[in-house]
This record gives sequence, structure tokens and C-alpha cells, in this order.
Amino acid sequence: MTAPVPARTVDLRSDTVTRPTPAMRRAMAEAEVGDDVYGEDPTVARLEAAVAQLTGKEAGLFVPTGTMGNQIALAAHTRRGVEVIAPVGAHIYEYELGSMANLAGLMPRLVPAAGGVPDPADVRAAVSPGRHQAPTGLIVLENTHNKAGGTVVPLDVARAVAEVARDAGVPLHLDGARAWNAAVALGVPLAEVCAPFDSVSLCLSKGLAAPIGSVLVGDETFLAEAHRYRKMYGGGMRQVGVLAAAGLIAVHDMVERLADDHRRARWLAEALQGVDGIAVDLHTVQTNMVYLTVADARGFVPLLEREGLLCNAMGTTAIRLVTHLDVDDDDVAFAAEAVRRAAAVRLTAA
Repeated sequence: MTAPVPARTVDLRSDTVTRPTPAMRRAMAEAEVGDDVYGEDPTVARLEAAVAQLTGKEAGLFVPTGTMGNQIALAAHTRRGVEVIAPVGAHIYEYELGSMANLAGLMPRLVPAAGGVPDPADVRAAVSPGRHQAPTGLIVLENTHNKAGGTVVPLDVARAVAEVARDAGVPLHLDGARAWNAAVALGVPLAEVCAPFDSVSLCLSKGLAAPIGSVLVGDETFLAEAHRYRKMYGGGMRQVGVLAAAGLIAVHDMVERLADDHRRARWLAEALQGVDGIAVDLHTVQTNMVYLTVADARGFVPLLEREGLLCNAMGTTAIRLVTHLDVDDDDVAFAAEAVRRAAAVRLTAA
């Protein structure tokens, strides 16, 4: 028998499912463009300059994806055969398909990171001088930390890890795919979140709702090398101001509203407290993600889909729900009820 089709669907799989706003679509249609491989697209130049200013860095480089931004940074900062220290669960390790090894000849060294936040002492202990093993070439943090539930790296931890990097003589990169979320959660300017890092990759197509793109920022010397790797990795784009125009709307108009996503995620997490068979750690609900712990995540996701809620299993026992621009308070209330209904169905079946 075919499962009934829900009358309504709420998509909490990711904040990447957001659609460009009407203002973004107008800006894209009207964008002034040029050949960006020649450095002649004025809209791209404005976007790169805007993000560099917001982050307190010298320059920016527009790239198609966050993964490309991270991998360009890893290659530009290092040489083949060195280690990259990163927290357990880091996106560069878990979800970038071994790119650091395949593209740049790098090896990850993971350090413990409770709630996505490593102890700087563990980072220091992981640094290798390279006498009998691969030397450390780079340290990477992720803020917010996706796999830990959208948790925020405290500013003092980032500064302490930066001190470790300076003492070791290696650069420090931030996977800041959701760095704007971190800044809003901490109540500080984005530049303060980015200050300890030599480079930062920031995504425009998550909570900020642009249709595509990330910006990699750093100093002029680093960006010159990064530009070379962008071309090498296939990221040289032509009249791409049609996309950068949406990015400009994103960084200027969409940041403050991230607080609404955070509020809705917290409301959803609190609404699911006490549901039989589901655990929610409220401490991890710091931005726009809610992680549910269940006995069988991959079996539970289809039950939720039948109730009209789309989400992702993040392993055998974890389900991620992500609030974003295209869900409102009513959608979040619907999502909470969908989880309760699916939980009741599962308990009845058991």
C-alpha cells in the first residue's frame, strides 16, 4: 500500500534549502558583470571587498562552494605531506570527500572536541615537529560546528588556539561556513569572530539565503596564492556578478534575521523535551540546529517524512533539524507536532 502523501511539508534538512529573496532575484537580473577570471567583474569585486571589510581582513576571493573555499585555503597555506589539525567531526574531514588528501596531499590529525570545541591544550599536544612523523602544517577550527549541533566556539578558545598556532609557526584557518551565526549568537561583530585566524571561508548560501557561493578572506599574499588554486581547482568563473549580486544582498540585509532562526531552533528543542524515545541536549542548541538522539535515526527519518517533516539522519542515532529563512513560527510548531506523531507511531509499532 502506498503511504499517504502529507498535506503539508516543512523542510528542515538544512539552511542550504533556502531560496533567494525577491530582492536577490532583482539584483541578479540587474547585476553589472565582467569576466572575473580577468578580475573584471565589478559586482564580484564589491562582494569580495565587502566581506573582507566585515571580517577585518585585507582581501576576499569569491568561490562557488564552501568546500572549495576550505580546500583552497588548505592547499595555499601548506605543502604536500604535512598534517592538518582539526576538531573531531570537522566538515573538512567528515564531508569533503577526502579532498585534502586527494588534492593537496595532506593528512588530517583530529583532536577531541566536546561540543565542537577543542581544548587548546589538546591542540598543542597534537602539534608535530616532524622528526618521526608528518609535521604540522595548519590548524583548522569550525565555527559554528555543524556535527556538534551548531555549537559556537567561544572567543577565548579561538584566541588560545591562535596562540598555539603562532608558537608552532603554522597558520590558522577557520571554516566559517556559519560564522555569521556564531557572531549573532555571541552578540559581537563578525570581525571579532574572525580576528584570530589567518584565513576564513564564509558561506553565503546557508542562513544568508544566497543561491550559491562562499568568500575566502585573508591577507593579500595568501589571497594571491588562493587565486591560483581557485583556477587550478576549476573555480575560475566568468560573468559571475549575477551570483555575487545576491551575495551582496545576503551580507548586507540577511544577517540580523539569523536571530530569528536561533530563536525558532530553541523553541523547537524545548517543545520536544519529554517526547518518549527522543533526547534533546539543550546545551547544544546555540544557533539554528537541533539534534535529536533516537534509537534508529535512519529508520525514524522516513516516519517523519510521512508526517510532512523533511530532515537528515547524521549517523545511526542522530537526526538534525535546521531552521532557516523559509520556515516561520507556524512551520516550527508543525515540525514539533510531526515529531510527536512519528514518535507515537514508532512506539505503537514497537
